[in-house]
Amino acid sequence: MPRNTPNFRRRAQLTELMDEPCSREELRACLRDLGTVNRLTLGYRPLLDWLSSMASAAPGPLHILDVGCGYGDGLRRIARFAGARGITVELTGLDINPDTVAIAAEATRPATNIAWVHADVFAYRPRRPIHLVVSSLFAHHLDEENIVRFLTWMESHAVLGWFVNDLSRSAIPYHLFRVFAKLANFHPFVQHDGPVSIARSFLPEDWQRMCAAAGLRRDEVSIRAYRPARLCVSRSKAECP
Repeated sequence: MPRNTPNFRRRAQLTELMDEPCSREELRACLRDLGTVNRLTLGYRPLLDWLSSMASAAPGPLHILDVGCGYGDGLRRIARFAGARGITVELTGLDINPDTVAIAAEATRPATNIAWVHADVFAYRPRRPIHLVVSSLFAHHLDEENIVRFLTWMESHAVLGWFVNDLSRSAIPYHLFRVFAKLANFHPFVQHDGPVSIARSFLPEDWQRMCAAAGLRRDEVSIRAYRPARLCVSRSKAECP
């Protein structure tokens, strides 16, 4: 775990262990525990709330692309959500790490019918229209320049809208997660990277600045906090005049 408490007024310039080279077995154990963290901290709730408002916007099957899909637990949760509500979806998970894509596929029942793609999002050329682009705990891995680039990419590729589910930079969740992860005996990567992720994340004013740089007006974007420690940014084109 990071030894020094960062200055939360500024984004920390720290690295995460899971972004460094490691074995597939090590990465699998880390991603599995991250999936547990997402479940215990209600990490899917913001996205599912948003999807509830967007589900009827597509005329046919709703094609959802998850960028930086990681363990794939987010897409599996979306699949259950859609199945319970009779919503027809086509799900694609994209990640730049081939081991991550393989691990996500291994953890998913074939009947779930999720397509897994190994690619850099900025080089990715979808074969069919994407209705919704989503990401979870991905944005804080990027610098501001590439977040603006990512916002621009989503804006040009998402027919109906996009949703960024990320963390909020704050001292309280930083310290609470350090204790929680240690008591839960999560993988060492999770114990280190969880607090670092919070310290690397953004504040609402950061997102306002980056959205403006991507050519988005304030009234086109929603920036909303969710407890615990989530800050989500969304764009719902279906609601625009």
